Amino acid sequence: MSQPLEPRLLMCPPDYFGIEYEINPWMKLSRGADAARAGEQWRAFHQTLLELGAEIDLIEPVHGLPDLVFTANAGLVYQEVFVASRFRHRVRQGESPLFESWARARGFEVLSLPHGLHFEGAGDALFCGEVLFAGYRFRSDARSHQWIGERLGVEVLPLELVDPRFYHLDTCFCPVALDTAIYYPGAFDEYGRAVLRDRIPRLIEAAADEAVSFSCNAVVVGHTVVLNEGAPKLARSLLDCGFQVRPLAFSEFIKSGGSAKCLTLRIDGEEAAAWKYNEARIALGETGGV
Repeated sequence: MSQPLEPRLLMCPPDYFGIEYEINPWMKLSRGADAARAGEQWRAFHQTLLELGAEIDLIEPVHGLPDLVFTANAGLVYQEVFVASRFRHRVRQGESPLFESWARARGFEVLSLPHGLHFEGAGDALFCGEVLFAGYRFRSDARSHQWIGERLGVEVLPLELVDPRFYHLDTCFCPVALDTAIYYPGAFDEYGRAVLRDRIPRLIEAAADEAVSFSCNAVVVGHTVVLNEGAPKLARSLLDCGFQVRPLAFSEFIKSGGSAKCLTLRIDGEEAAAWKYNEARIALGETGGV
């Protein structure tokens, strides 16, 4: 598979999205989600990504799998390998065969974890530079990340998540450049915070009141960060660091415990991210970079 200039993302239309069970602190059957509004928000997000230059592949929605829309949890793409998720909760396990079939159809080598290990894809495994930062405790296992690191031949740094509201790493951590990441310190223990401070030169801190609006659950296309509109302080910090910002509404998906990042999977690999996209643009003589 050749790697195009444009970032490549996998998304799933929210035709059957809804809150049909409760598997994280955000999901409330009594509150539910507005299907029409969710559709509007998803389409606005999809259109924004296209306008920013992303190439988007779509997987067909399936009745009875309301969280299929959160494609970040499908697995981890690294170069030409797709590490399939092994979901902890039974209600999401039906997603895995669909994502594995999608990956094989597009030429990826599919790796499946041994039984007994849990791993929830790019929700808990994100590259910043050459290092794979991996969240564990609520959904993924530390042993799973060790297994993945050995198979992919990459350095893995496990980070324990300590606040159940931030049950996936991508709810509290988002690499936005080779040496830069957004994070919410309160989601990590002291060791995890120390690891992040030691290994990432520039950390942009999200305030507690904005972290709970999933401000860290962002998507990077080039040097533009797409994030929830309820985070003006983080948006200002990103602008001050030289990024462009596109705030959008994700209220219906936040009710289910997800936002922008949860709704996308990097097909060109989580290790590709913004910096390689910008390097490619610079090599072609285009304006770009942070």
